[in-house]
Amino acid sequence: MIESDHYNTIEKQGTATFSDRGSKFIACAFPIDSIEGFKVILQQLKKEHSKASHFCFAYRIGTDGQTYRVSDAGEPAGSAGRPIMGQIDSKELTNVCVIVLRYFGGTLLGIPGLINAYKSSSSMALQLIPIVRKQIEVKYEIHFDYTISNEVLNIIRKFECTIDKQEMQLFCIYEIGIAKTIEAVCVSALQEIYGCIVTKKATK
Repeated sequence: MIESDHYNTIEKQGTATFSDRGSKFIACAFPIDSIEGFKVILQQLKKEHSKASHFCFAYRIGTDGQTYRVSDAGEPAGSAGRPIMGQIDSKELTNVCVIVLRYFGGTLLGIPGLINAYKSSSSMALQLIPIVRKQIEVKYEIHFDYTISNEVLNIIRKFECTIDKQEMQLFCIYEIGIAKTIEAVCVSALQEIYGCIVTKKATK
């Protein structure tokens, strides 16, 4: 699903509404990077839409796309979560969740009707959001004395590394992301700076 050096995701949220025989389906698509982040979004939506009858969802997380879940949330098995995930996967996305909340209109739609409603609302929400192609990064921690900070920062800027965390004191600690395509040459450049200690972070 995902190329070896890049992945597709979204960077902002989108919402779309689909109606069928009185029932209203509101699809909310969000960028996420953790299961915990997804849970926060789900709880917030439940507070905002306390009268909704169902909160069905699907998410896929990680540059390998291997962290995922689908939920029918009380709808007939296979009628909600899988159609939602199908729209995420059709666009080859990861680090994305789509939650579809339903306001029941009093008429049963049947499994085909539910599949169409959850699929259509999810598709509409994702169509509103630009897809972003990102490089897969490898995470490193670097330790260095403040006196060589300019040399280290020059390398970080040169290779356009992402700075996730920084502690600037007499002895500095940086957590950075290095694009997978240039990992070896960037790490080598940092290691050539005398006194710079480079450690690859364990993947979660």
